[in-house]
Amino acid sequence: MEQPLVVGVDGSDSSLRAVDWAVEEAARHGLPLRVVYASRWERYEGAGLHRGIERPSEQILAETIVATAVKRAGMRNPDLKITTEVLAEDTVNALLDEAHKAAMLIVGSRGRGQLKELLLGSVSLALASRAQCPVIVVRGDAAGTAGAHGRILLGVADVAHGSAAVRFAFREAATRHCEIDAVRAWRCPASEAVGLPRAKDSPPALTWEMRAATELDQALGASIEEFPAVAVSRSTVEGPAHQVLVRRSAAADLLVVGASRRKGHMGLQLGRTAHTALHHSSCPVAVVPHRS
Repeated sequence: MEQPLVVGVDGSDSSLRAVDWAVEEAARHGLPLRVVYASRWERYEGAGLHRGIERPSEQILAETIVATAVKRAGMRNPDLKITTEVLAEDTVNALLDEAHKAAMLIVGSRGRGQLKELLLGSVSLALASRAQCPVIVVRGDAAGTAGAHGRILLGVADVAHGSAAVRFAFREAATRHCEIDAVRAWRCPASEAVGLPRAKDSPPALTWEMRAATELDQALGASIEEFPAVAVSRSTVEGPAHQVLVRRSAAADLLVVGASRRKGHMGLQLGRTAHTALHHSSCPVAVVPHRS
């Protein structure tokens, strides 16, 4: 059976934006969409609902949230196959379980107050840190979420363990018929940049930049052969990777980064680059796991 795209909803505006994005993504890949609401908390009990009804207010709230999401998805694409489920489980564990049988897990950025586009909710962060399938956190400006740029931004970090993220980016670009902006950030260690004698024709910065370019070519090689029709722009940029990628995300429709999954480790497994991107990117962020 084909794995669906799973979108987690909670009734917030952020999750409805995730539904919109998920509908388009499912249609591009020809996959069914699975809409999931998960909560066993009683804090919603009676919130804005009549007390005289027989069914628990939590059940009615859950059904309303799912029905609203499905209606919205159907209006965007009436031909899309959609399934739903309300899970009596806490949100993080329920969606982590869904990730084992999903092609992708899509959620909104659950911010609060005036900084809602800068602050990431705990659920989204936990899923991006621990899920075993690619997690897309839908955030950013209107152009980025609408796919108006025709460009996927790929952050290339660990060449030895980043192949899953690279292939994911190329597959997305092939499906969207857009180009890839592949970036490898580099920094010259301070000990080499100043105070040490060096050959006149081989400054340390140039050496590190050339190394970054070689590593970028190595990381992209297999995917370029697999997806020869995808146009690729390659850049080696001096500076911290998290700053470089956030800055370039303003011209992208999707930022793709990798994240390691260490066997037996149950805590948050995100590096600084992915963590910063999830909080500050101007476009949706895909966190693609790999085993280390």
